[in-house]
Amino acid sequence: MESYQHGAPVREIQNRIDKLQNMLSEQDVGGALILQKSDFFYFTGTLQQGWLYVPAEGKPVLMIFKDYDRAKAESPVQSVISMISPKQIPDTLKEMGCKIPVAIGMELDVLPANLYFQYSSILKDSEIRDISTGIRMIRAVKSPYELQLIQEAASMSDRIAAKVPEILEPGKTEVALAGELEAFARSLGHQGTIRMRLWGSEIFYGHIMSGSSAAVPSYMASPTGGYGPGVASSQGAGFNKIGKNEPVLVDYVFALNGYLSDHARIFSIGPVSDELLKAHEAMLKVQKAAVEAGKPGVATGELYELMLNQARSSGYEEYFMGTGDRKIRFTGHGIGLELDEFPFIAKGQTLDLEEGMTLALEPKAIIPGKGVVGIENTFVVTDKGLESMAHYPENIVVL
Repeated sequence: MESYQHGAPVREIQNRIDKLQNMLSEQDVGGALILQKSDFFYFTGTLQQGWLYVPAEGKPVLMIFKDYDRAKAESPVQSVISMISPKQIPDTLKEMGCKIPVAIGMELDVLPANLYFQYSSILKDSEIRDISTGIRMIRAVKSPYELQLIQEAASMSDRIAAKVPEILEPGKTEVALAGELEAFARSLGHQGTIRMRLWGSEIFYGHIMSGSSAAVPSYMASPTGGYGPGVASSQGAGFNKIGKNEPVLVDYVFALNGYLSDHARIFSIGPVSDELLKAHEAMLKVQKAAVEAGKPGVATGELYELMLNQARSSGYEEYFMGTGDRKIRFTGHGIGLELDEFPFIAKGQTLDLEEGMTLALEPKAIIPGKGVVGIENTFVVTDKGLESMAHYPENIVVL
């Protein structure tokens, strides 16, 4: 018999299922069919290919196409069934004593249209309703178990930053520096895959960029862009050679055991100009204001406006989170199994912060022709404000 790793503890998965069932009952939805990878992993503890059915009342049923043995070993869910086709879902659930509900919830924020029509045909006696917002709200507040995993990822982010001074040298290309850091990250257990929920979004480890190339915008929903290695991947590290006296942005995500930490620091070979130094200090003040204000009950949109006003009062509104009329209208985002979880620290958002939420704040100044300065840390919301999970020095590290 193969030896497989175990996922989350039984009690952890049960607590998550309980919250989902409470949400289903509140929304008058009889059951949920979970397909999306991160949600599937969150509620089952395994990433094996299959379908999770959670009734509003009763025990969940995990139906697995591939690989059944691994799912059985990895997931605490008790009822694990081997199944080869989604067409078998109705009959399988009936055999397991589950009544097919009048309304069944699915993740319609990410479910492709062709799959929606396929499942509408399979579940022809049920109305499919969108429960994606409810699921994302459940996932937004992290358990102590999850916070420990995110803390471990954040500690690894600090180690990545600490590695930079050992390998940063003039004339080295951005992609060469990225390759060395990524190899080091893998040696620390970085899983490689960084999951995002937004359709079409993708990122490879993060952004390493130097000097003026860091201020080049891209399609990415991020304040930074970069040339990238080519037009087919036009973001992040490119073939620009790192020079002296310019800011080098190392903005990387560490993915460990499913959970993420987002972390950015600025380095330079020799001092940067006073203009860039002052801009960096202003971004640290923006972060400080948010940390002190970010208590439970504070609306995320209010926190965004506070950060924007702090940047404005320091004279950096023009460069804050990008330039021009297409600059990013957020200053932070939730983080966990995915890089773009609830809550979003963004213009017009009304969601209140809750204790146990985790988010990445990323106040940055993008100065065309000169570079990027600023900071990013992963925080947990506590009753006293935001508590950083990272501890690497935040000032520009001059070599």
